[in-house]
Amino acid sequence: MRIPANAVCTAIRDDIVSGVFEPGGRLTEEVLARRYGVSRVPVREALRTLEAEGFVTTRRHAGACVAEPTDQEAADLLELRALLEPLAAAKAARRRTEGHLKVLRGLVRLGQERARSGRGEDLRALGGWFHETLGQASASPGLISVLTQTRHKIAWMYVVRAPARPVDFWAEHGAIVDAVARGDAERARALTALHADRAAGSHRLRVRNPQPVVNTASGRH
Repeated sequence: MRIPANAVCTAIRDDIVSGVFEPGGRLTEEVLARRYGVSRVPVREALRTLEAEGFVTTRRHAGACVAEPTDQEAADLLELRALLEPLAAAKAARRRTEGHLKVLRGLVRLGQERARSGRGEDLRALGGWFHETLGQASASPGLISVLTQTRHKIAWMYVVRAPARPVDFWAEHGAIVDAVARGDAERARALTALHADRAAGSHRLRVRNPQPVVNTASGRH
């Protein structure tokens, strides 16, 4: 059975984000095909998609390589998220379903319980699910796609410290859900913007790369 290129794309992206493939490292079709147990055709398609997303770059004489984002590109991502997440929250206030609200409230309740008891090991995952669900509630496929790609890149470029006061952090989530439930788009937007601004301070670059990378004829081997 032929494994679709989107599944291969997800696998390669996950390995880039988790650091299996380091920035600047070569991505050869033969090695990737062997790693994921597929032919080179879906690997080739996946690399094209990942290049369009900014995770992969093509260099002369070296072929496909993991991209090496600059500090400025990383900073721009946090600014982009600070614009997109409030927009998604405002749209969610107008378009959410009862199913979305049920999931969001359940995540907030679980997050608050974990925060109060000091069991913070899974709070980051719960926070990710919360923001993913909030984005889904916007019912805007284009916005959801850009947000998802932005979050993948932020996870790749940054280490995120746990919030100093996780109970307050999850109280902010709860306030956002309350605004969404009431259909108050402007309050949902404002609260999410404030939350995103506070969360940005907990991000630290994994690898500093101040200067833009310029392709050279020699490439990297």
